[in-house]
Amino acid sequence: MLSARSNGGILAGVLLCVFIWGGNNAAVKFTVQTWGPSVLASSRFLCAALLMLALLHWTDWLGKPVTLNAKLRRDLWLRGGLGIAAYVLVFNYALVFTSASNVALYVATSPVWALVWEERPAVNWRSAQRYGAALLALAGVMVLFWPALDFRGDRWLGDALALFSAVLWTNYGRQCRRLGEHLSGAEMTAQNMWRAGLMLAPFAVLEVALKGLPWHWKVAAAHSYTVVFGVVIAFALWGNALRHWPTSKVYRFMNLIPLSTAMWAQATLGETLSPNFWPAMLLIVAGVVLGQANWQRILGNRFQPAE
Repeated sequence: MLSARSNGGILAGVLLCVFIWGGNNAAVKFTVQTWGPSVLASSRFLCAALLMLALLHWTDWLGKPVTLNAKLRRDLWLRGGLGIAAYVLVFNYALVFTSASNVALYVATSPVWALVWEERPAVNWRSAQRYGAALLALAGVMVLFWPALDFRGDRWLGDALALFSAVLWTNYGRQCRRLGEHLSGAEMTAQNMWRAGLMLAPFAVLEVALKGLPWHWKVAAAHSYTVVFGVVIAFALWGNALRHWPTSKVYRFMNLIPLSTAMWAQATLGETLSPNFWPAMLLIVAGVVLGQANWQRILGNRFQPAE
């Protein structure tokens, strides 16, 4: 069975996701230049879902599927399917206009939005910690976004879409947390994916009608990587982690995805980093660390600020 119960197994799975998604981001950046964002998203999800559903039906590799009731089917459409469809479409369009490393860095702000989302502002230390973390992350976003504010090209649009995709990714993680109470990570991923693929299919058909679908073996190979590794393997592991760990804890590992993406993009695409990348990453990571840190454990009870 793919699911790992121990913390060590979950940690290993999340770190593998970091490596896989770095390559996935570079692969999507490569393929989106030739095939449209909607075509990539819809075909990727449909192919991956069919593969995973076949494995769930014919083997025990991914565990045993459960019987879906009416409420769970509805939630899979309105929470999981719609959530991941919206995220990946915005994410793919962001890659049309800006670099893979920039998109990955914007999405890395997700742990901060998850922290803020989990708790409304209050007059206490924990709330100040969370919202202070959000301000640091926003400062990092502004440092990264600043060069695009001259509006001379399309980078500003790509950066804005990437930031929006971070919020959508946070929302999807929260929906997975709920759905994971009833489904394994693998089955939840498969069920969400085929629904998302169908939702995006009309956009994909329109895209093909307007722009065509030129065939290239390298593009097909990169797309296959995003299906098998970027979806089937990575999303199953990620979904499994969300079943057992809080959303904010899982999302802290997204700090490593920009580094993984930058290495993959440099090695495969020859992409260079923006001069603002490292200062922005430092601020974003600082925000995530501030938001996640257990100051009571670090400083001791007597140093913990009173709420």
